[in-house]
Amino acid sequence: MNLRTRCHLATLFVHTVAGVYLPTAANAGETVFPDVHVTNVRRVFHNREHNAFTDLIRFRERFYLAFRSCPDGHSVYPTSTIIILESVDARTWRPVHHFRVAKRDTRDPHFLVFKDKLFVYTGTWYCGDSAPEVREFNKHLGYAVWSADGRGWSEPVMLEGTYGHYIWRAAAHDGTAYLCGRRKREFVETPGKIRSDVESAMLASDDGLIWRTRALFQTTQGNETAFLFEPDGSVLAVARFTLDNSQLCRARPPYTQWERTDLDRFIGGPLLARWGERLLVGGRKITAPVPRTTLYWLTDGKLQQCAELPSGGDNSYPGFVALGPKRGLLSWYSSHEKDDVGNTMTAIYLADLEIAE
Repeated sequence: MNLRTRCHLATLFVHTVAGVYLPTAANAGETVFPDVHVTNVRRVFHNREHNAFTDLIRFRERFYLAFRSCPDGHSVYPTSTIIILESVDARTWRPVHHFRVAKRDTRDPHFLVFKDKLFVYTGTWYCGDSAPEVREFNKHLGYAVWSADGRGWSEPVMLEGTYGHYIWRAAAHDGTAYLCGRRKREFVETPGKIRSDVESAMLASDDGLIWRTRALFQTTQGNETAFLFEPDGSVLAVARFTLDNSQLCRARPPYTQWERTDLDRFIGGPLLARWGERLLVGGRKITAPVPRTTLYWLTDGKLQQCAELPSGGDNSYPGFVALGPKRGLLSWYSSHEKDDVGNTMTAIYLADLEIAE
């Protein structure tokens, strides 16, 4: 199955906002920004379970793809497993590791290369022996596995300093690892659907295992956030916010002062990655009649759509690897296809991206 999607945007140059380099339109009337072609879309994993929440990385000349698989579905269950696949060519994949945490739902795995090791971080909900009737936010706990070569993996290790935090996406800069940790304000337990009392903390670690709070960057509606660091330590972040919009967050070291601006649209499971001199954002777009996994260029603090992936229903959480200045690889999950007996399946997909100039 192939899809070719084009996006015409304005020519970019680079300027600095609070120490963070951002592309911006040179002339509003120009439409010479390169096209993005999405090709070779393929389903790479389906086992008749709910497969979701992907991440993708290249480590020691091999590709690694991680996601959650659960026989009971999208919601919170102690039966969930994190699966890690490996490939030399991004075409043929084989499982190299899987893990779960007893009495917990393990989900949203994210990669980080740190201290010459490949880490996989996962947020977990406490379940007990079955799906919980009440989800207790303050029982969140982060876990990790790691490997020095991509072949031999550690057992899951509890991350000190993450209790009460739901961790999401990792980044590193200058010998320090960072995570987004969502938590209830002052750890006061309130119904899980109340989002105004959820804040987002930047967690930091020197070894990838013991964490401390570095800063708060959202004091309300805290949610999934992707960090991107510049060489000078300035950080840019795309944060899922409300059902109407997401936020662009910026800060310089020591990350005590944050600028936040609305991005005018919802982005579920946000991705933020540098592709050459450009910034790529991805995630779920809520649109009628079905939500879609969508890609954007981030230009002058605004989003310009450049691709829509074959997707629908339960979908998003993309991972991205730049293969060069013009080529890239994208992972995501979706439930837009049916299996051979007509049942909706939630599966893992990959596609090749190319910038045509």
